[in-house]
Amino acid sequence: MLNKISIETMIYLIKQLNILIIILIILITPTSSNSIENRILYKVNNEIITKYDLKKEFKYLSLINPKITNLDKEEILEISKNSVIREKIKKIEILKHVENIIIDNNFINQMIIETYSKIGLNSNAEFEKKLNNIDMSFNEFKEKLSIEALWNQLIYEKYKSKVQIDVSKLKKEISLKETQNILNLSEIVFEVEKVENYSGKLNKIIEDIENKGFENAALIHSVSETRNFGGNLGWINENSISKNLKEKINNMQIGKYSDPITIQGGFLIIKINEIKKEYISLNIDEELNKLIKLKTNQQLNRFSNIYFNKIKKNLKIEKI
Repeated sequence: MLNKISIETMIYLIKQLNILIIILIILITPTSSNSIENRILYKVNNEIITKYDLKKEFKYLSLINPKITNLDKEEILEISKNSVIREKIKKIEILKHVENIIIDNNFINQMIIETYSKIGLNSNAEFEKKLNNIDMSFNEFKEKLSIEALWNQLIYEKYKSKVQIDVSKLKKEISLKETQNILNLSEIVFEVEKVENYSGKLNKIIEDIENKGFENAALIHSVSETRNFGGNLGWINENSISKNLKEKINNMQIGKYSDPITIQGGFLIIKINEIKKEYISLNIDEELNKLIKLKTNQQLNRFSNIYFNKIKKNLKIEKI
């Protein structure tokens, strides 16, 4: 009787154990949807990029530049992929120099304000709600901004001695008019490795501007840090625009874009989004500082692209 009970008990326990194992397998094994979401698509050295990362990046880019949704699925995937890879590369390089880079929290806060202002919001709270809608926490967003801020600081420390500003020339460009035009501008900055590639590159950019809109063309082609915002530069006083550029866009109508303008290290296409007149109490020193800052940032952006392309060549970027 004891043996019979033992055997029956054993069979019962085995059945229960099998049930428990099945339950554990169900709990431990990710669902097919989670498995697909977490599938590794690319690697940058040891940094992985999943399908979820690309999906999240697309949502973020859609928030700061809604017109991206007008693009084809393949183009959206390519833009999101390039954006994440670019961030990973910057992060890898920053970690090599992190002890030598100091960033002010006030600078990060200013970047936050500039970001939500560009999409028509007025506070951190409003922006945080928008971020929650795309499943991104405010801290995750701050991390993205911190990477950009640290990268910019790294570029500044490396190249500040190479920035060349002719202050006397800039002073001559400052207008003394009390009523100034304030321009809302967007840009596409592009480079060509060989002169013979210029026409093909330009034709493709113009084609995309006409068919997909300036903002999406900036996302696809621009090498400027403004690309994720559709190239938007925000509101700029005409005093902060160089004489050469002012001459190029002087007679342009709102909504139109310029022919390519040669700049240091590449070419620039400018679009005028809006114009408004503003009465100002002109402060020459203040306007000069703004112009110096603009020129400095333009040169640093060029150095940023040079340095980025240099380190990218030394990294292993692979599709899984």
